[in-house]
Amino acid sequence: MSHKAALLQKIERHSATVGVIGLGYVGLPLALAFADRGMRVLGFDVDPDKTVALNAGRSYIQHIAAERVRAVVETERFSATAAFDQLAQCDIMIICVPTPLTETRDPDLSYVASTSEQIAKVLRPGQLVVLESTTYPGTTDELVCEILQRNGLVSGRDFYLAFSPEREDPGNERYSTTTIPKVVGGCDVDAGDIAEALYAQVISRVVRVSSAAAAEATKITENVFRAVNIALVNELKVVYERMGIDVWEVLDAAATKPFGYMRFNPGPGWGGHCIPLDPFYLSWKAREHGVDTKFIELAGEINRGMPFYVIERLQLALNARKKSVNGSRVLLLGMAYKKDVGDTRESPAYPIAQRLLALGAQLGYHDPLVSELPDTRSWPGHPDLRSLPLTAELLSAQDAVVIVTDHSGVDYALVLEHAGLIVDARGVYRSVHPKVVKA
Repeated sequence: MSHKAALLQKIERHSATVGVIGLGYVGLPLALAFADRGMRVLGFDVDPDKTVALNAGRSYIQHIAAERVRAVVETERFSATAAFDQLAQCDIMIICVPTPLTETRDPDLSYVASTSEQIAKVLRPGQLVVLESTTYPGTTDELVCEILQRNGLVSGRDFYLAFSPEREDPGNERYSTTTIPKVVGGCDVDAGDIAEALYAQVISRVVRVSSAAAAEATKITENVFRAVNIALVNELKVVYERMGIDVWEVLDAAATKPFGYMRFNPGPGWGGHCIPLDPFYLSWKAREHGVDTKFIELAGEINRGMPFYVIERLQLALNARKKSVNGSRVLLLGMAYKKDVGDTRESPAYPIAQRLLALGAQLGYHDPLVSELPDTRSWPGHPDLRSLPLTAELLSAQDAVVIVTDHSGVDYALVLEHAGLIVDARGVYRSVHPKVVKA
């Protein structure tokens, strides 16, 4: 029996062992999806706190219930480890590690490369490796394949390599890991066939494309589309404010058109692991081919500038009340990058907070889903900053309240009643009110 036939048989019989490397917002839901379908799953992560929590049946991701983790652990369909030598047990290895940017906004594929090197140490004939981390077209064929072939095995003959972009949307109640269509592209036809068969076991619809590069380009295109449209509507917000027009009224009216229009809402910037990063992956790769992506880079410039627009609106509002930012008490409502999730990755709240601190503001925040702020490259850490209980007394003591993230669990009526000044970057308050400045 060929390597392909043997692996396909294991997949169809659910006897294949699946290794998922990186147990974050992408890897953990995927690992649980395979385990829920009765497949044996080994989860790998460099953070031992995560592996200990999972093996004890605990979840560290808000929208993943501990009961779900406990169910697959107790039935021995899932276990987590920080010991990468256990990759040798796996028939399939799925890479779900971060792909950040460097300080100069160039792609940082160090996590992908180091993971590929770990896999190469144990790689054997008949295994499938799938990269899910968002990256520029060509990464799987060029970087990952080159590393995996260093031990003498050949892609397409001895092992199989494919790309299938993650499409997770934390907090989305309509779509989840198993109901979002899965794009799959192999580095060769056999790899594509096997990867397609694998994901068909757990995903409601698999969309096959001709190559790994086409699958990589699909994910980049999705996020560039969103980044450009977010930039457009953010620019319109600034333009219409100067004209005395309420952008939210305009968007509500425009959204009544049943064709030729897709709604995007303005905000204080962009956030999450994908949208603020992925366009720059494509821009970097395009320059290698002699192409300047002016449109994409302009969108990035606009979106990166939005936190400073919010600061400007706050400064003008305080100035109108004969106050400066320096010494003012400012409360940020929401530190997460999007509504109703506890994820702060690349949140626009960070540059807003950093700028306010630099200007001398007495800063505090309230976020019902973020009790404390994790140390990151963009946030060096302020251990004295923790989420404060949202009370009438706290609100009354502030010179300004800035709505950065519009969580559903916040009592906005209480905020309106007791705050003296509200800078609203999310369109929470639609009616004109003397306390509210839209940003």
